This record gives sequence, C-alpha cells and structure tokens, in this order.
Amino acid sequence: MSEEQKSVCDEKNFRMIFENHSKVILNFVYYKCGDMQQAEDITQEAFVKLWKNCSKVLFGKAKSFLMKVAQNAFLNEVRHQKVLLKYNKQSFSSIKFDYSPEFLMEEKEFMIKLERCIAELPQKQRVVFLLSRKDNKTYREIAEIIGLSQKAVERRMHLALLELREKLGRSI
Repeated sequence: MSEEQKSVCDEKNFRMIFENHSKVILNFVYYKCGDMQQAEDITQEAFVKLWKNCSKVLFGKAKSFLMKVAQNAFLNEVRHQKVLLKYNKQSFSSIKFDYSPEFLMEEKEFMIKLERCIAELPQKQRVVFLLSRKDNKTYREIAEIIGLSQKAVERRMHLALLELREKLGRSI
C-alpha cells in the first residue's frame, strides 16, 4: 500500500507514526522549553490531536502535522508564562578531584553564566545549538527536524556560536 493510501486512523499505522516520530518531537519541544515534563505533555497532546483528526491528515504529512501542533502548543503556553530554560546538570559528584575551592566556585559561576547565555540566545539559534550540541544531531538532521535548509541551520549555528563567544569572552 502506498503512503497516500495509508490511513492515519488505522491503529497499526498510527503506532508506526508514534514510534518513528515521538522521540524527535519530544526532543524538539524539550529544546524549545527546557522542561522535560512540559515537553512530554506537549508531545502527548500533539499525538492526541493527530488521533482526533486522523481522517483529515494524510499519512505522509503526519510528521509535519505533529511538529506544527507541538510548536503551536508550546507557543500557547509561552503566552501564559515566561518560560525559563533549565538544563539537566550532569552530576560530577561521584568523581572526586582535589580542586581548590576557588576553582570550584569559578566553575560554578561560569556554568551559571553559560546556561544564562544559552537561554538568552534567540529561540531559533538556541534550538539549533541544543539539537547539535546536546542531542548530537547533524546539520542535515536538524534541517529535517525544523524544516529548513541545511545552510540556514549552519548559519543559525554560526550566529549562536558567535554570540556565545562574545558574551562569554567578556567574562573570562
């Protein structure tokens, strides 16, 4: 059966869409909002909306539909509250190093500043930066996820790195 003939309303096809796209959508939303719980909720809402509108959505357009619904849901939540981006901090507490208290304090201050600088990046640059650096996606994969050309993704990444270098360079 060709993709045009497949129905999103068929449970087997819907499950296939979920398995193929849920992780990408979850990561996309997570990098926009910085809150895993919120990202999971928005992703779930997107799939519920897809199920409710399954007769209106073509099988080949399901991913685009899900991405648009997820993005719109996120933007609706942003209108209600200012979302602060929070990052999962990797715990190095299990590794014991004999660093001086001054070094540890400077490192903590730098990490706080780095997180703030990343959070202050324009949303388009922040999403590309986090998909690349945190999720290890290639520029081609990022372009596919957010629906841009690879050159546009490269440009956003370049601008993000320039801005981070400028902001962090002054504090060092």
